[in-house]
Amino acid sequence: MSDPISLSGKTGIVTGLANEHSIAFGCARALHQAGAELILSYGHPKAEGHVRPLAEQLDDAPLILCDVRQQEQLEALFRAASDRWGRLDFVIHSMAFAPGEDLQGRVVDSSLDGFLLAMDISCHSFMRMARLAEPLMTDGGCLITMSYQGAERVVENYGIMGPVKAALESSMRYMAEELGPAGIRVLALSPGPVATRAASGIRDFEQLLRDAEVRAPTRRLVTIDDIGQTARFLVSDAARSITGVTTHVDGGLNVKA
Repeated sequence: MSDPISLSGKTGIVTGLANEHSIAFGCARALHQAGAELILSYGHPKAEGHVRPLAEQLDDAPLILCDVRQQEQLEALFRAASDRWGRLDFVIHSMAFAPGEDLQGRVVDSSLDGFLLAMDISCHSFMRMARLAEPLMTDGGCLITMSYQGAERVVENYGIMGPVKAALESSMRYMAEELGPAGIRVLALSPGPVATRAASGIRDFEQLLRDAEVRAPTRRLVTIDDIGQTARFLVSDAARSITGVTTHVDGGLNVKA
């Protein structure tokens, strides 16, 4: 019997690579180790020096600049997958952004431009990726995005990203319903606090990390490898009946009042 968690023969895109500490890299490494072929993307030219060595670690996986605000770059990313494989099995959407003043201020004081930008990059880009992936997922597939418990409850200093992540999770459920008949599963991972570059913009984040380590039932912080291995399972055939749900990868922190 074949291994249902093996990803041998599967092809996919992992977006949002920033550096060796990014969740996207944890996912890419786990998927690669399981046998998947990858195309990687990063969102800003300044990140190339940090991510090029990471792509080399993953058998020189193609590395493509993709600012999701630029539709032509997004289309080029999926065209690369079509040209390379003619199909696609999975996409990992791992990105979030909000202007600092809106992230660190009160939700009621957030600017319209800041809110729309956060929604565009952090939420609507997942829908745009799904639209481009759908024609390539001729044998079904899996789309995974990254959320956070701030989507479900108030997390101090998380600002407008809370409402944005809530919208992302709701969108994921609707997308799961719409794409399910085509065999395409749509899921969200909700990791506990991880020391990534994106998280560094949250005020008092070090205190958030310390609190999470003390309060989580496992009494430890999650790692990008923990998140990557969960993504590996969800992409695999072993999870073929799982869709439309948010999976917490937080050492049980979400169950604490």
